[in-house]
Amino acid sequence: MPIVSAKQMLLKATRERYAVGAFNVTSILQMHAVIEAAVNKRAPLIVQTSTSPAKFFGPRLIVAACRALAESAPIPVCLHLDHCTDVEFCKQCADAGYTNIMIDASKHPFAENLRQTRLVADYCHALGDITVEGELGTVGGVEDQVRVAETEAELCHPEDGVKFVEGTGVDLFAPAIGTAHGVYSTATPKLDYDRLSRVFQLLNGQGPRVPLVIHGGTGLSADITRRLVACGGAKFNVSTELKHTLLDTTFDYLSAHRQEYDPGKVDKAVKQATIRVIESWIDILGSAGKA
Repeated sequence: MPIVSAKQMLLKATRERYAVGAFNVTSILQMHAVIEAAVNKRAPLIVQTSTSPAKFFGPRLIVAACRALAESAPIPVCLHLDHCTDVEFCKQCADAGYTNIMIDASKHPFAENLRQTRLVADYCHALGDITVEGELGTVGGVEDQVRVAETEAELCHPEDGVKFVEGTGVDLFAPAIGTAHGVYSTATPKLDYDRLSRVFQLLNGQGPRVPLVIHGGTGLSADITRRLVACGGAKFNVSTELKHTLLDTTFDYLSAHRQEYDPGKVDKAVKQATIRVIESWIDILGSAGKA
C-alpha cells in the first residue's frame, strides 16, 4: 500500500478505543523490522523519525525507503516526522513525502506555539493529505538531544488545549500529562489521567474529531499503557526502547561472537529482537488485527 496520513487510522482508533503504535527508527533496518512486525500482527502503523536521522539521511531517502517497504505491506503505514522545532524543516519533510508532521513549538509561549503550529498545518494541508500534530505543555526527559528537566515540565490545561486545536487546525493533539521521554526513574510515574480524560471529552466527547497522542511510552507498564489508551490516547509513541534494543542486541551479539565479522548476522539479530519488541507493544495497545 502507499504510505498514508495518520488521520483516518487514528480516528478509527479513537472510536474503537485502541492505540496505534508510533515507533521511532534511526535506520532502514529498524524501519524494515517495525513494518514486518506490524504486518505479522495485521496492525496499522506509524513509522517515526526524529529530526536528527531525518537530517542525517535526508528526507527523500527516508521517504523512498518507507515507500518501498510499505508498498508490499497489506496494512496502512504512515511516515511521521517527530518533534521538529524548525518550521522550514517541517516543510521540507512534507515536500519530500512524509505523511504526518509534528511541529513542536511547545517550549514557546502559547501565542508563538499557536502561530508556528498554524504555519505548518496550513502548509501541509495545502499540499494534500498530510496530517499535522501539535503539542501543548512540555514533556519531560530527552527527545532528539533536547533536554527538559522534570521540574520545568508544564502540563496541558484542557481548555487551552481546545483553543490551541481550534486556533491551529492541527489534526492530532499531544497534551502534556506527565509522561516523559527517555527512561522513567520510577515504576509508578505520576501521570494525570483525569487531565487526559478531560481533554478527550472536550475534543472527542461528541465523536472522534482530533485524536490524542501520548509521548514517552518507553518504560511504562502494560497496565499504565492500557489505562492511558482507555482515557483516550490513540497514538502512542515509543522511541528509547528501540534505541536500547538496537544497541544492546548489537553489543550482546558481538560480545558472544567476537571472532565473527559478518554484519549480516548482527543485522538479523537486531531485526528479530526489534520485531519481538514491536509485536509486544502492538498487543498491549490493542491494535492487532485492526488493519
